[in-house]
Amino acid sequence: MAPSIFTRHPRYTIACGVGILIIVLLQMGSGSSYNGMSAFPRLYPPGKAGSVDVAWRLKKSEAAYQQMIKQRAQLIRQFGPTKEDISPWPEHREFYTLWDFFTPAFNCPHETERVGILGDGGKWMCGLSKIDPKPGCTIYSFGINDESSFEAALLEKTQHCQIWGYDFSVEDFGPEVRNIPYLKSRSHFFQWGLSGEDDPTANPPMYTLQTLMKMNNHKFIDILKVDVEGYEFPALRSFFQAFKGRQLPIGQLQLEIHADRQPGVRDENRFTEFLKWWEELEEAGLRPFWTEPNLVFVNINRGTAPALAEYSFINIKSDNELLY
Repeated sequence: MAPSIFTRHPRYTIACGVGILIIVLLQMGSGSSYNGMSAFPRLYPPGKAGSVDVAWRLKKSEAAYQQMIKQRAQLIRQFGPTKEDISPWPEHREFYTLWDFFTPAFNCPHETERVGILGDGGKWMCGLSKIDPKPGCTIYSFGINDESSFEAALLEKTQHCQIWGYDFSVEDFGPEVRNIPYLKSRSHFFQWGLSGEDDPTANPPMYTLQTLMKMNNHKFIDILKVDVEGYEFPALRSFFQAFKGRQLPIGQLQLEIHADRQPGVRDENRFTEFLKWWEELEEAGLRPFWTEPNLVFVNINRGTAPALAEYSFINIKSDNELLY
């Protein structure tokens, strides 16, 4: 009888056996009992069992973001040396602008894609595949301007989402939604404005975001788009204050910031007030994962500062689909 493989190659056989045993043990520990992140507390409230990979991505992204905050302080000291000394758009050849202090250092833990038309109107989104199958998905869009390619694309890309749109300057969504019956049936439009205070008797009527959610009986907004020509500052500040100490009830925010239109802010205070407002976003759990300067505005208004920029944020402090 021919000698066995163990007799002929004993070391090789033992090595293979040890290797197989290690693989089996790793597979046994790769389920919910594997806790490669156990040394690090979750960045978000416990809920559904999430992916270890997503948790790892969130952990790494938050570490990078906190490092960026330190770099922001260093940049202020370099060009200030205090925040009161910083000009958003310096006129003496300093090598920075406002936006360099607020970089999107966080990463969406899922796929990112630009939704809507190219050029002005499209927005960068995080993890639409996670929102697509969600029953009762809710979208709010402030600022329509008769161009609704973004809203139409969101409705096309999701199964159950409905969208609430607000804009007092137009009468309805753009033709991309209002002329397509199966999209229009999932849309709701109001000629109202977004503000930091409720004033329903004004012309046009103005409401806070938290009031509109109550009026619509909504507890959570999966996608919030805001493009309201400077009213984003008081409106979001009011929203944060309304939910202070609680989870901010949104999943992600697509926001055009009009940094030169902060209501009631003097030019010499523009940077300090912007920084204070931005830090309120961060405290609420919002992390920017993308930015896109509005160069169309700069091209049309030659000689103006690059004061408009699109930012996309995810909320790491609410229990939402993007964290799993």
